[in-house]
Amino acid sequence: MRSRIAPAAALMAAALLATSCGGAGETQDGAGADLDVAPGVTDDSITIGSHQPLTGPAAPGYIHISNGARAVFDHINDNGGINGRQIDYVVKDDAYDPARTIEVTRELVHDEEIFAMMSGLGTPTHSKVTDFLDDEGVPDLFVSSGALQWNQPEEYPLTYGFQVDYTKEAKIQGQYIAENMPDAKVGYLHQNDDVGRDSETGLEQYLGDQRVAVESYDSGNTDVGPQISALQDAGADVVVCSCIPAFSALAMLESASIGYEPQFVMSTIGADSATLQGLLSEFAADAGQDDLPAEEMLDGMIYTGYFPSVTMQDDPWVQLYSQIYDEYGEGDTPMTNTTIYGMLQATLMGKSLMEAGDDPTRQSLIDAVHEQDLTGPGLVPFAAIEDDHGGYSGAQVLQFRAGEAPETLQEARITDNAGGEITEPEFERPGPEEFAFHDE
Repeated sequence: MRSRIAPAAALMAAALLATSCGGAGETQDGAGADLDVAPGVTDDSITIGSHQPLTGPAAPGYIHISNGARAVFDHINDNGGINGRQIDYVVKDDAYDPARTIEVTRELVHDEEIFAMMSGLGTPTHSKVTDFLDDEGVPDLFVSSGALQWNQPEEYPLTYGFQVDYTKEAKIQGQYIAENMPDAKVGYLHQNDDVGRDSETGLEQYLGDQRVAVESYDSGNTDVGPQISALQDAGADVVVCSCIPAFSALAMLESASIGYEPQFVMSTIGADSATLQGLLSEFAADAGQDDLPAEEMLDGMIYTGYFPSVTMQDDPWVQLYSQIYDEYGEGDTPMTNTTIYGMLQATLMGKSLMEAGDDPTRQSLIDAVHEQDLTGPGLVPFAAIEDDHGGYSGAQVLQFRAGEAPETLQEARITDNAGGEITEPEFERPGPEEFAFHDE
């Protein structure tokens, strides 16, 4: 079902979205930092830090990440902790503003004396602090971004990716579209930073002959009307949207307002259906339309994923996370796929800290990351070895169905971020009882 709404969809979120500022971290040249140290580790606690957009343009989609991680850490602490220590999880709000990211990261390292950074979120934000973290010798684990730069072990030996990178994901999307919609005219809509550039690199390997338009947005400008009109004018009947959640919703609303009905193909960063439904309803209400059928608007949306979704109630990891969230979750907010994202990161951090030993150092933590299989709850293999910091290595293709569980259109595939083939993975996925991430 499609609903026509006011054309000024982009103005709905003006009060919600703030301009992302530039900035540059200050680093010092010199020898590598000493890793045989343990700042943030006491006899009874380990301090883990993160910068997250608790306010600003990315908050509506991503505020649930730290909520999910905190729930898992609370669960860990109530079940014996990590080798007898409690996790002290310190989250600083950077508002998706790179200048603010620099400030709060320095606070985390110098004032909070964190042992490690976990899940620093955002390509334009986290890229401003990787040099600083490396110079300070802070393990920089499971970055919440799919940019290729997190997988540069020679340049950033302490930084490790988490989610499938944008190029791998886009290759899988591109091949699926080329094989299943060979006559479609395809348009790209993406954020005008590494998100867009890396995604376009992957899509072009399969869709170069079908691509009719490429449009980008700036996260500080909520008016996507010109981009959507350009995609419509180009005749794009499939739009691949590599967008954060607020802009996924804005793109859908703007399309509906002008009667444009492309097949949307969403990347993992902006495809959480529960978050999108909330944003669609909120933005429409701001424009005076309180009865927008948000769930029906999402019906048929194709998207990619690499970890179990909240709708997979038979999955043992989803069952565990549901129990944890029921006990430790924030208020009445339902668990979403974005919540599971943060819970999964905290699970991998707990596992890594367990394996780092009774007297962990930053070096023993890095060694633990290298020496074990961190696939855990994921649906594809996880790379975290000395020469590959890529994180999850592929994705499956799904389709949202209103009122029903998502339909799996293509089982998980893996690939590289160059010109390699896309293949089916071979691995054993452990259950919670086989993946010890706390003492008890």
